[in-house]
Parts: sequence; C-alpha cells; structure tokens
Amino acid sequence: MNKFLASCFLVFAFCFLLSSCKKDSFITSPEARLTITADSLKYDTVFTTTGSITKSFKIINENSQKLRLSKVKLMGGTTSAFKININGTAATELNNIEVEANDSIYVFASVTINPNAANAPFIVSDSILINYNGNDRFVQLQAYGQNAIYLTNKVITGNVTWTNTLPYVILKSLRIDTTAILTIQPGTKIYSHADAPFIVDGTLVTNGIKNNEVVFAGDRLDNDYKDLPASWPGIYFRGNSKNSVLTFAIIKNAYQAVVATAPSINANPKLILQQCIIDNAYDAGILAANTSLYANNSLISNCGSNVALIYGGDYNFTNCTVASFSNYYILHKNPVLTVSNFATQGGVAVTANLNAVFRNCIFWADTGFVNDEVLVTKQGSSVFNVLFQNNLYRVQNDPANSTLTANIKNLYPQFDEIDISKRIYDFRTTKSNTAPGINKGVATSFTKDLDDGNRNVGLPDLGCYEKQ
Repeated sequence: MNKFLASCFLVFAFCFLLSSCKKDSFITSPEARLTITADSLKYDTVFTTTGSITKSFKIINENSQKLRLSKVKLMGGTTSAFKININGTAATELNNIEVEANDSIYVFASVTINPNAANAPFIVSDSILINYNGNDRFVQLQAYGQNAIYLTNKVITGNVTWTNTLPYVILKSLRIDTTAILTIQPGTKIYSHADAPFIVDGTLVTNGIKNNEVVFAGDRLDNDYKDLPASWPGIYFRGNSKNSVLTFAIIKNAYQAVVATAPSINANPKLILQQCIIDNAYDAGILAANTSLYANNSLISNCGSNVALIYGGDYNFTNCTVASFSNYYILHKNPVLTVSNFATQGGVAVTANLNAVFRNCIFWADTGFVNDEVLVTKQGSSVFNVLFQNNLYRVQNDPANSTLTANIKNLYPQFDEIDISKRIYDFRTTKSNTAPGINKGVATSFTKDLDDGNRNVGLPDLGCYEKQ
C-alpha cells in the first residue's frame, strides 16, 4: 500500500511539474490564440493643440502558456499625432513583452492634432502594430481634427466681430471689457475649456438665424463628453455689462449657462434672449440676481435649476418653454422656475424691488421630487409685482404672492416626443390638435416662434413653438 501511494505521489508530482513547466514556457506557434479587443480606435472632432480623451484596448493571451509579443509599435513613431502607453510605459515602441498565460495587457492611445491650413475638419490616421510568433496584427487609429482660433485669457476691447470662418476655442477665460462690443455672426461656434468662463463686462450681441445659430459649448466633442453638463463654466453678465442681445443662440452643457447680476446701468434690460436655447446646464440655465433680463420664444430645458430669479429685479418672459425631465446626467429635483425678492448676505436676508411678468409660457417637468414647478417667495416690504398671464404649469399649489390670470394648471402639454433613453427631447406641441396650450395665449408683439415660424395673429400657442 505504501509503495502504491508513493507511486501515485510521484505521478502527481511529475504531472504538476509538467504543468508548471508548461505555464512557464512560451508558446511559439503562429496559431497561438491572441485576442485584441478593438480593431480600431476612432476619435470625434478634436481641436488642434488641445488634445483628446484617452482610449484603450486589451491584448489577451488565451493560451495556457506565456506569449511573447515581439513588438508593439506606433507606426508613425515620434512624429505621430498619437501617443500610446503600453501597459504603463509611455513609448512609441516596446519589444519582447511577456504576457502570462490567460492574462492580458492594456494599450492606451490619445491624440493631439497640430494646426494646418485647412478650415474644414480633416482626418489624421496612424496604426499600432502587434507582432508575435511571426504574425502582424494592426489596430487602426483615426481622428477628425478641426482648426480653430485659440484665445487664452483674452480681453476684448473696442468693437470686434467674430465670423464663422473657424470656431473659437476659449482657454483660461475670455472677458469683454466694459466699453467693448463683441458681435458674433450667424453660424459661429464658440467652445470653452473646462476652466474658461465667458465674462461680459461690456456688450455681447449674437446675430444667429434659424439653422445657423451661434453655439456656445464645451470644447470636448468626444462621445464621452459632448453631452456632459458642467463641461465649461458658462456666460457671466456682470455689474457693468449693458445692452446685450442674444438672438438664435444655443448655450449648452455649461455649469451655469447664463448668469446676470446687478441692475442695468441704463434704461434697457441688461440682457435680452430672443429665440434662444439653453440646455443641459448642471446648476442653472438662467441665474439672475437683482438685474433685468427679458426672454422671448426661448427654450430652457433639462437644467439642474432651469430658471432662478433671486434678490429682486426686472424680468419679462414671453412665449418661453421651461421644462425638465430627469435623465442620466441630471436628476430633476428643483422647480423649473423660482422667483424671489431676497438673498442671504452674511447670514442676513436682504431684499430688493421685484417686477416680473410671465406670459404665454409653459413651465413643466416630470413628477417625482417636485410638487410645485413654479415657486414664488417673498420677504420684507419691498416692491413686489409678479404676474402670471396665460401660462401652463404643473403645480400642487398655485404661485403665491402673484397675480394669476387665465393660467392652465396640471394639464400635460403633449410635447411631441420625449425619449430619455435616446436623449430625444422635442418640446414642440404640434402633433396633437388637443394639446392644451394651442391657441391659449394672449396677443403680443412677437410674430415669430423658436422655429422662426409665424405666430397666430389672434391667439398664439403657449410655449416657444407655434403649431403651424
């Protein structure tokens, strides 16, 4: 029996050693099983000089023996627009890389595109070679580059006009000086870096037109970032700014899209928004404090707080849609409209005069966290005049401290299409003849809607879109 057990032990030990030797040896057959988890890495529009996100793939050894990669090489070498990191080592080429049995390594790649003379997007390509056991495998790299006008810590002085020849990329910050006027022509695109606020101490004018709007957004256009809120700070209209008018402007993916503070220094509103879209701001779509802001035929959608008007001021919103639906990026948990005549300074509430008119607007959001999508609060004895005339809103309690005339309460606006999973938000109300806001407005001086379609001469629809 002892001899039998000893023989079994020797057989077991021999098999164990054979197995261990096999795992420690290298497979050299050209038929060795190797999996590369991507055959190409593609990068959406990358602005020249600013760089891209980093993408990666895995090289997996699916054999029971170690595999030696003779070479992993960036074919463009040191002159390539791409940079790679091979399993933690930044290099254009590494040789004799050992991959353990049933193990893997990572290869990371990013791209920075140098400027050239082309105005339109251009394609930059390269490839990564993986050589093992006489086999050559390639992963293709492709990026779409875009030249731009780069402005770093720029101060605008005098009267300046931007055109749509090239996009503008703002780095660090941009400021319009107190006596300066910046006019932006149709189709111009402005992309701000994550740390680059757009500051207006003078005057900002956008002359967008339908289908050729002026666009403000973050400068990361990769798939993982292009819809990310808080990707840039926003536009700030400070104390001395005056006479700013934004027409057909799209402001998206900011932390605070539009911030306006302090009363106007003349008889005009500090800021007018005409046929504008403000979307996907992480904190506030519009944050106004003791200032004057007028908006018409504009859409403010899917922001942390769509419109917040605090510490008094002078406001007029006509035919606007202010709507929010919880989504992957932002959970709807604040009213879409808050209005107050006070702010807290040093732990003490201070008040200012408030005059606000909301006419022919829709204030709506999905249910779940907020009972009253319109919230009006008052402190002290300052002048306080708030009018809601011919609006549609979702509330449990009508707005307090306000004059209410011909408003529609808690009837779904029948938006054309809301599909959160596909990021489809069509806030038109054109597909139903029974939408509650059709022909429920009061006549105003505005003859065009956000699509630049004609408003009804008699009773216009509620919200920023008119059923044609």
